[in-house]
Amino acid sequence: MSASPRTAVPARAQVPAPRRPAGRMKPPLRRQISARTVPYLLLAPAVLAILGLLGYPVVSVVIDSFQNLGPRQVNLHLTEWVGFANYQEILNDPDFWTITGRTLAFTVGAVTAIMLGGLVTAVLMKHTNRVLRWILQITLLLAWAMPILSVTTVFQFIFDQNYGILNKTLVKLGFTGFAHYDWFTTSFSTLTIIIVMIAWQGIPFAAFTIYAGLVAVPGDLYEAVSIDGASAWQAFRSVTWPGIRSIFMLTVFLEVLWDFKVFTQIWVIRSGGPDGGSTTLSVLQYLDGIAGNHYGVAAAVSVVMIVILAAITAQYLRMLVRSQEADFA
Repeated sequence: MSASPRTAVPARAQVPAPRRPAGRMKPPLRRQISARTVPYLLLAPAVLAILGLLGYPVVSVVIDSFQNLGPRQVNLHLTEWVGFANYQEILNDPDFWTITGRTLAFTVGAVTAIMLGGLVTAVLMKHTNRVLRWILQITLLLAWAMPILSVTTVFQFIFDQNYGILNKTLVKLGFTGFAHYDWFTTSFSTLTIIIVMIAWQGIPFAAFTIYAGLVAVPGDLYEAVSIDGASAWQAFRSVTWPGIRSIFMLTVFLEVLWDFKVFTQIWVIRSGGPDGGSTTLSVLQYLDGIAGNHYGVAAAVSVVMIVILAAITAQYLRMLVRSQEADFA
């Protein structure tokens, strides 16, 4: 048996690394930085304009809240720093905390009435026929388009003690005790009427917004739960509410911001009466600033309102982030 001849194995030749195509060369660092900054540069004018329009008044109010500011200081351009004296004056006043609690309760009542009315109206628009839907939408638009002072005048006429249509209607129905009945004798009845008035004009916005969310819910989901034998409430809880939850919470947030600082309706109805029983923080700010010529104290009230609204905004953003994390989980 002959041995096989040994053959020399050539060494592995070193293969040169492939060159990067000229078209795929990494852009220089300066170009990368400029590409990253372009979106921010495009947004900068709008951001600066918003900061100028919103930031300057807030900073000005905060500065005024630390000054003794009255007609004399304004006319003579005097600056008298008093530190936290304005805040001590309002925070040590028991009436301030009563007014703050009344404002929060008033806001909760108005937002609750608007959102419940808007939800019911939106569901009604979703399930009614086209003709009734158009009539309802036109009616809502007319109510929404009415000026605030016009709405307030109409409600004053409705609840007027001597010539109000409500009292006359109740008397004709047999409720003779409502003849010349004064609906504004207590703070509760006064604020209730104001809440009804605000809800009457605020429901259209909530209804149209929620209706847009209802329309976006796929109809296949309703068919699926109906096949499973779900009731109307179960279908709303498992299909409708998850579909409109985000837009519903956004509407609640906007209504809280708007209703918390309502002034016109409260002032026109009874100027914060009877006996200050319907005074809210917005009315208190006007009474201290314009009527009382204590602009520094009014500025301090404004700062407190800003802090409360900022806390509400932070809570809303926290809830929004949690809901998004739950959706992606």
